[in-house]
Amino acid sequence: MAKINENYLKLPGSYLFSEIAKRVAAYKEENPEAEVISLGIGDVTRPLPKVCVEAMTQAADEMGNVKTFRGYGPEQGYDFLREVIAEHNYKAKGIDIKAEEIFVSDGSKSDCGNIQEIFSKDSKVALPDPVYPVYLDTNVMAGRTGALMGDGYFEGVEYLSATEKNNFSPDLPSEKMDLIYLCSPNNPTGTALSRAALTKWVEYARENDAVILFDAAYAAYITSDDVPRSVYEIPGAKDVAIEFRSFSKTAGFTGTRCGYAVIPKNLMGTASDGTKVSLAKLWNRRQTTKFNGTAYIVQRAAAAVYTEEGQKQVKENIDYYMENARIIREGLKKTGLKAYGGVDAPYIWVKTAEPSWEFFDKLLTKAQVVGTPGAGFGPCGENYFRLTAFGDRQKTIEAIRRIVYKLH
Repeated sequence: MAKINENYLKLPGSYLFSEIAKRVAAYKEENPEAEVISLGIGDVTRPLPKVCVEAMTQAADEMGNVKTFRGYGPEQGYDFLREVIAEHNYKAKGIDIKAEEIFVSDGSKSDCGNIQEIFSKDSKVALPDPVYPVYLDTNVMAGRTGALMGDGYFEGVEYLSATEKNNFSPDLPSEKMDLIYLCSPNNPTGTALSRAALTKWVEYARENDAVILFDAAYAAYITSDDVPRSVYEIPGAKDVAIEFRSFSKTAGFTGTRCGYAVIPKNLMGTASDGTKVSLAKLWNRRQTTKFNGTAYIVQRAAAAVYTEEGQKQVKENIDYYMENARIIREGLKKTGLKAYGGVDAPYIWVKTAEPSWEFFDKLLTKAQVVGTPGAGFGPCGENYFRLTAFGDRQKTIEAIRRIVYKLH
């Protein structure tokens, strides 16, 4: 009989967003006339930029012609995309990242989850609390943690509390860590690490021979001058950090799937005998074994993001979502609810008087609005609630009108 990976049994019964979908479906079945508006799952609603669609269409035509057809592409990504990413997102900003240090993928979620495979099972892991569930769940699946305890914490993980007390900027670990996940701007809190705060993390990693796994999926939404858009803006970060980026929320690729990881060539890990090993080489070996590369037509669409017209169209979509964020923030002020975020990210983090799942049910039944319970992002997310700005403008306005009217 085939034995299972029992680490999966440590995880809660269902993925956070699956539980939300189940509850919403049950409510709709009991209330078929209800018009439910979702400000919950962070999926975009604006269509792909026109320039990306045009590039994709042209690439699809190429695939239909024997002279321009392409089969398997490079697992690391096509040079035309890697080079434009390096030039636009790094070199143009004074950061020396080379195209060969960029690995194109089907999204940062996959990369953030898969990256742990190249590290030892006994690596000590630290992650913010609250934060995107994928970081924790994939380490649980890999057997890098103990059991889930009654207080909602897994044994063997260093949780870095991010609350009002520290302005949602997690403090340094209490002991030496090997792997440190950071998400800035943060999902779910919508807040971001300042340059001074991120500098402390890079210094800690350098002093403790740790690796920072830096999720910058929402970098395009940053408006504050003192918030870095890349960890590599911090001196010395290339020696200690892997960065993840995504086209999903930047350019609407949630249904198209494209992202990338940056692993500098001089970033090393350590073997059990003390030998230094290139993490980029390990990741390349992992990808060439388990991944066949992102579709050519998708990579052509992603490259179009960096054209002059592409940048203009992407900015229009980002501005649209950030105006939604402003509407949500301003509306919540009328309810007396305290809210954070929504300035450097399209998420608003709402403090609630009741447990977050209770607030979820109240919001759903009283206002027919869906959000995401903060407890799903970690124990420190209890008594908080996430709303997203990725919805349709008119539905966002209506959702906030209902919240103000029903909860005020």
